[in-house]
Amino acid sequence: MQYIGERLLPGQLGHFFVILSLVASLVASIAYFKSTQSVAIPDKESWKKIARIAFGLDVVSVFAVFGILLFLINSHYFEYFYIYKNSSYELQPQYILSCLWSASEGSFLLWTLWHAVLGSILIFKAKEWEAPVMTVVSFAQLCLATMLLGIYFFGKKVGASPFALFREQMPDLPLFAAKDYVTKINDGNGLNPLLQNYWMVIHPPVLFLGFASTIVPFAYGIAGLWTKKFGEVMKAALPWALFSAGILGLGIMMGAAWAYESLTFGGYWAWDPVENASLVPWIVLVCGIHTLLAYRSTGHSLRATHLFFIIQFLLILYSTFLTRSGILGDTSVHSFADLGMNMQLLLFVLVFLFPAFILFFVRYKQIPAIHKEESISSREFWLFVGSLVLFLSAVYIIAYTSLPVFNKVVDSKKALGEDQEYTYNRVLVLVAVIIGLLTAVTQYLKYKSTTRKFLLSKIGLPTIIALIISVLISVFGDIHYQKFGIGYLTAIHIALFAAVYSAIANATYIWTGMKGDLLKAGASVAHVGFALSLVGILISSSKKEVISFNTSGIMMNFGSQSAEDPKENLTLVKGQPMSMNQYRVNYVKDTFFAGDPKRYFEINFQNKNGKENFNLYPNAFINYKGNSGLMANPDSRHYWNKDIFTYITSLPDPEKNKDTSTYRDKLVKQGEKLFYSSGYFTVDSVTSLNERERINTSAADSLVALKISVHGKDSSNYLALPLLVYSKGNISVIPDTVIAQNISLRLNAITPEGINIGVKESDSLLQYVTLKAYVFPMINILWLGVIIMVIGFFMSMWRRFKGV
Repeated sequence: MQYIGERLLPGQLGHFFVILSLVASLVASIAYFKSTQSVAIPDKESWKKIARIAFGLDVVSVFAVFGILLFLINSHYFEYFYIYKNSSYELQPQYILSCLWSASEGSFLLWTLWHAVLGSILIFKAKEWEAPVMTVVSFAQLCLATMLLGIYFFGKKVGASPFALFREQMPDLPLFAAKDYVTKINDGNGLNPLLQNYWMVIHPPVLFLGFASTIVPFAYGIAGLWTKKFGEVMKAALPWALFSAGILGLGIMMGAAWAYESLTFGGYWAWDPVENASLVPWIVLVCGIHTLLAYRSTGHSLRATHLFFIIQFLLILYSTFLTRSGILGDTSVHSFADLGMNMQLLLFVLVFLFPAFILFFVRYKQIPAIHKEESISSREFWLFVGSLVLFLSAVYIIAYTSLPVFNKVVDSKKALGEDQEYTYNRVLVLVAVIIGLLTAVTQYLKYKSTTRKFLLSKIGLPTIIALIISVLISVFGDIHYQKFGIGYLTAIHIALFAAVYSAIANATYIWTGMKGDLLKAGASVAHVGFALSLVGILISSSKKEVISFNTSGIMMNFGSQSAEDPKENLTLVKGQPMSMNQYRVNYVKDTFFAGDPKRYFEINFQNKNGKENFNLYPNAFINYKGNSGLMANPDSRHYWNKDIFTYITSLPDPEKNKDTSTYRDKLVKQGEKLFYSSGYFTVDSVTSLNERERINTSAADSLVALKISVHGKDSSNYLALPLLVYSKGNISVIPDTVIAQNISLRLNAITPEGINIGVKESDSLLQYVTLKAYVFPMINILWLGVIIMVIGFFMSMWRRFKGV
């Protein structure tokens, strides 16, 4: 069938550039490989020239694909399935970029885009290491290009094309029986509202830059093993490893900030499998950085450094398999849908895993190693111990994260248990103690060996200060984890001391060890940031307090599958202030915005002392685009020392809560009392008060209002003012509703016999939201710590790039 109205040229161009990227990266991989293997200088340079041209073509192709896809999204070409699935006319312009990387195809494109950028920089900066390093990068580009092909080889799907047509993906839809089906697609499916957040515009690009950058230390490590220049390569690898650790750490914590602002588990980290899959490579990369520092000063730990740099990149590939294979299923809110590419994703891991480990073990004995044991008083000894502890913690995390994979392989149903967070926290709190103490003390140690007198003279004052501060926090800070027992609580207090100790000791080292020279103090700055992050985590999570205890008497049924406790959720009836901790809280109104499917609720908080009044705007929606259940985004009030964190846990479903009741008409006299199910009301008087603000038009000739006093069983009192509006010979009846009492009253007519009114009672009249609210104390210490840590990484990176 010849279809009418399809705009095929952009998609054809996009697919052409995907194929060109594939071919160019293949040529670049082969040419760089030949350049590395060649002995003669002319041959090396000749192959390198070909490789650079090919990689340049790959860069142009990748940016062309990115630009074409962005054009299609912005133009709303819904005949393309990726555009239909992830965008709509209603989408606000600032989220166009979020559409681009909201699904697997776009995220692979973002990944390969960053590889193109990093590879271009390496061509100019890698110097003697260009050929072997770029062989690895170009080969990675080749693998990523296959992810965007979307074609079949011998009945097997290779990649998923963002330029596939809607009718090709779902050919059985009746829509495609029409030649002009394009004109019948009124709108796209739209972007998941949870992704319509400013963090999702900036978090994925930063995170994927972190993912992409891990290939550089990996490539340098492979280059060293390949050329047998095991140690020389590490000087060039170090600044790239520092950059990768800094940017990946920043991306991970941007994701935590997104979760804090957009998800409703009441925090920033839930040990979600996808969170873990990003964290573990970062941990292993940090291990490699520390063993590399030990090698550069003493010659120890070069083998460990090569191994860590290999593993951290393989873990990035493994995390890609976890998140895009669909194997995580419902265990993660972050995982992508299964695109039927599981075998290809697994091959993506294996095609790097086997060659890397084979090369490592073949070269293992040739890698220089000092067989003399390090002194227990030396810096390099404790750098290795710290790296080993971090690595073991990474193994622990990834082992539990991989339970869905294990269950799939052996057909079992192993699970983490009811309290998933405790499974991780019970071990990692001990890791925090060890790492906190090591980062406090190790920088004061000298390489080779350190005398006890020297160490005590340097570390004594920071130890005393840290001990005093941590004891004061523990005693007066009300740190509590009662539900986990005294042993866990004790570990938390020790971890708090270790974190404070690390922050104080490293801050002191900047002045005592580095003589105040901040340019050389990148490591200490990063350690201060890491320690502050630990302090923020320990305090905010231990003192996180629910303040939305149910004082309304309305108990919501959240169902057996929900973790919500009805006693910790306060139901607010519209216009009825309720007590919440130190506040009077009122559900004022709700609002929709054009192009935004979410419903925003204005919740007013007024401090009972009268000194503070503010509004929060959590939002929620039900059954969006076929997704069942309530989806909500929190809102927070930020203070320097705490956050008030709120989110909607229940609200009426307008589809299930339609009002089907009718008015019952009654003839009453002025002053008469009538009863209803929740109280009584009296007809007070007829008036012509100016109530025009309740009327859509100001053209009314006259109006009549009936004053009715409503008295609830709970001793509450309300005034209802139903109206009769006369305009151009027509009479309009405008009822008034007392939402808190579920009653609506209308004025039908005034006759000599009496006043004709209508009365309607219905649960559908009740407008309410159920709210959960926390106080997070000192959470800003965490965010401050992350910023300082990333700055420290970049300070160290800059110094190493400068060759200092």
